[in-house]
Amino acid sequence: MGDRTIVHVMRHGEVHNPGGILYGRLPDYHLSERGQAQAQAVADWLAARDVVYVVASPLERAQETAAPIAMRHGLVVDTDDELIESHNVFQGERVSPGDGALRNPLNWWHLRNPRSPSWGEPYREIAARMRAAMHRARVKASGHEAVCVSHQLPVETLRRAMTGHPLHHFPTKRMCNLASLTSFYFDGDDFVGWGYAELAGR
Repeated sequence: MGDRTIVHVMRHGEVHNPGGILYGRLPDYHLSERGQAQAQAVADWLAARDVVYVVASPLERAQETAAPIAMRHGLVVDTDDELIESHNVFQGERVSPGDGALRNPLNWWHLRNPRSPSWGEPYREIAARMRAAMHRARVKASGHEAVCVSHQLPVETLRRAMTGHPLHHFPTKRMCNLASLTSFYFDGDDFVGWGYAELAGR
């Protein structure tokens, strides 16, 4: 039997986004007051856990979510570029149903293949980089627990990859709410289970 390790992969908290745009990888999108409270609530819950490593996407909202968790454990936040949000051709535009970019027929070409998807970074590439980031964290926290702060689509894609589910899906079917934890359990190098928790509420 090897070392028991848990890697908690967290989605960042709520973002201040009054324009309602798809901010993607754009800089300068920070946690809202509610997002800050969500991050603190998760940090409070994790304070009693055996967390020895905290790492986040380079984007501000992920770094800000990770900060109170690291602080509670006397750690600094490491950065892993492969935890970043997925690329999307609609970045910087409004894409809510019936609004913005999706009303323009010139953009419909980008929607031609939802299985890849045709509008952004391929799911298989997201899965590969997220697996690599998760395993780096697992090694650094061997025998203990790690927290990786990322973004909704990358976290959802990782869970699907780890549990053998198809990577393509409807966005409304994601099990990855704001500030949620998707936790992966390892015995040595072997993946042995997973769990999901919304510790900051919905």
